Amino acid sequence: MTSATLLHLDSSISPAGSVSRALTGRFAAAWRARHGAAAEHRYRDLAADPVPAIRAAYDALGRRTERKGPLPLEDVATLAESPDETREWALSRPLIEELRTAGTLLLGSPMYNLTVSTGLKAWIERVSFPGAYLDPDTGDRLLRDTRVVVVAVRGGGYGPGTPREHFDFQLPYLRAYFGHLGVAAEHLHVVTAELTRAADVPALNGLEPLAAESLAAAEARLDALAAAV
Repeated sequence: MTSATLLHLDSSISPAGSVSRALTGRFAAAWRARHGAAAEHRYRDLAADPVPAIRAAYDALGRRTERKGPLPLEDVATLAESPDETREWALSRPLIEELRTAGTLLLGSPMYNLTVSTGLKAWIERVSFPGAYLDPDTGDRLLRDTRVVVVAVRGGGYGPGTPREHFDFQLPYLRAYFGHLGVAAEHLHVVTAELTRAADVPALNGLEPLAAESLAAAEARLDALAAAV
């Protein structure tokens, strides 16, 4: 892992007018300006170029690997027992290596149907290979120093104290997932922009000032994070 490597993932299905894409783009531009030409910015559009869904062969290879304990990535392929398992690992390993070598993961996550997008969920399932984030020699968590910046965009309001707070299955899921993966709590930064559909959803009409306030706060927080990481 190097701190001067940014892995930037967008998952909005909207190629234009996406608030999450605008916000992650803002962070990425500020991050590149801070780190200079030597920095590496890797980008994936999980909607335009979706990660293939995992199949039964992924599960079979994962279970076999898990029984062996944490392995170097190059050793996992030797456990494949079929062409399908070899293919599943070939699809997974590059994504796992990208995540393992990133100093910062920047994740654009709009809320769809109260949770994350199918594109993001497919990436999560693909990179969540057993033992991939544990040191084979020591068992240490390889992502403990990785910084994760989650840009969570929601058309409505789901913050603490709101009537729909308990409908939020997006942020609790992402917090739990990255914690389970080994990311330290102090390195997980969640930035939210809410009420982004206040102008076009009748039930939210009149909340445009709150939406603008939420967006401005998100932009300021991202600027500060980009300057720090």
